[in-house]
Amino acid sequence: MLEMHFGNMLEEVIKEKGLSLVEIEEIRDKTAVAHNQICGRKWDELAFIDLVSQDTSAIKEIAAKIVENSDLFLLLGIGGSAMGPRAILEALSPMHNFRHSPKIFIYDNIDPRSLEAIIEVIDTRKTTVNVVSKSGNTAETVASFMIFWAHMVKALGSDAAKRFIITTNPEGGILRQIVKENDLMSLPIHPSIVGRYSVLSAAGLLLSEIAGINSDELLLGAKDILTKCSNAELWENPAYMFSVLLYLMCVKEKRTVNVMMPYADGLKSLSEWFCQLWAESLGKLGLGITPYPAVGTTDQHSQLQLWMEGPEDKVVIFIRIDDYGSNIRIPVVFDKIEEFKLLSGQCLNDLINAAAKSTELALSNASKPNMTITIPALDAYHVGQLFMFFEISTTFMGFLFGVNPFNQPWIEAGKHNTFGLLGKSGFQKQREDIERMAKDSVCWKL
Repeated sequence: MLEMHFGNMLEEVIKEKGLSLVEIEEIRDKTAVAHNQICGRKWDELAFIDLVSQDTSAIKEIAAKIVENSDLFLLLGIGGSAMGPRAILEALSPMHNFRHSPKIFIYDNIDPRSLEAIIEVIDTRKTTVNVVSKSGNTAETVASFMIFWAHMVKALGSDAAKRFIITTNPEGGILRQIVKENDLMSLPIHPSIVGRYSVLSAAGLLLSEIAGINSDELLLGAKDILTKCSNAELWENPAYMFSVLLYLMCVKEKRTVNVMMPYADGLKSLSEWFCQLWAESLGKLGLGITPYPAVGTTDQHSQLQLWMEGPEDKVVIFIRIDDYGSNIRIPVVFDKIEEFKLLSGQCLNDLINAAAKSTELALSNASKPNMTITIPALDAYHVGQLFMFFEISTTFMGFLFGVNPFNQPWIEAGKHNTFGLLGKSGFQKQREDIERMAKDSVCWKL
């Protein structure tokens, strides 16, 4: 089971820069209100909680067909529709495309060079394209879909429709319309689930099954940590305590940057997924905490200096793994050189854990707040726990700040501005505003 170790956030350990037990107890009224928002299901968007009990039979059936008839699985999405699936793939099937088939590629941008390169290398007869968009109107995803649709139809004719699966809102939207008109395969994302909370829906689970990752284990892990994180008692709920500590560090100590640093290459993308979840959910009304991703041990050699002697605005969050499922012993070579002799015979597990502990110790000794999340193994069960843990924590943190953790008004504004520039009906004002801004801007040309 996931564990959280937060002693290095408290004044007993890091002295005056830590939080006191009194400070934590003082916000019990606020935490009670936040808990009631969640357990009382005051928001439709809390539907992501119900994903732990979903029926995955349709996902598995479609995944089996794709594995049977495809050499390449191409996911088109952006934001949570791509970052969540990528986090699953890289955590649980490292170097997938060198070891397994179908090969999996996630395209989450509209860089024409990248898209052109994909088109050049795919075999349309052996490629399945998964278009993932809950809203169905994300311009980048829709544009990529249109390009691949035209390419596949040109190559395969009417058989192209068999090569697409659409993951979207089951009740409406332009993608749902296309599914009906073209008799395309489709999987639903519940209408109330926000994209960045959708990783444990069909958006992430279809890719999981295609990659040979047991989606039921992901959901079981999520379900078990959800049970633990449904406890109203703050000191017995790790997700609530995680949020409370970071909230207090933000409002009392002005530590407005959270570094997410897993000690595993496979969790780098999960760290990036967390950063979107944290930033987009909390950054509202002048409030929020800036997340940024790191990975150990790499960033000990690129960021640690800043954390130690830079601005006093950060909290570092480590993720550590007890058992990597693989261990390599460093051979005894060049043992006449002292530095090599020191490493000879050591295991990489021991080395990476020593590096993690040394970084934690360095920060704590310098009174820099940090905490550590530990999972026993990097497997589907515990990755599912991480996803649900962070989704509950983010929701709870939003309620502590008094913001809506589910909307994204400025993301929507950006979409509307894009529509305006492209001349979509009903968005003329956005186009005029952008044209006026461009005209009023001062621009120096050299």
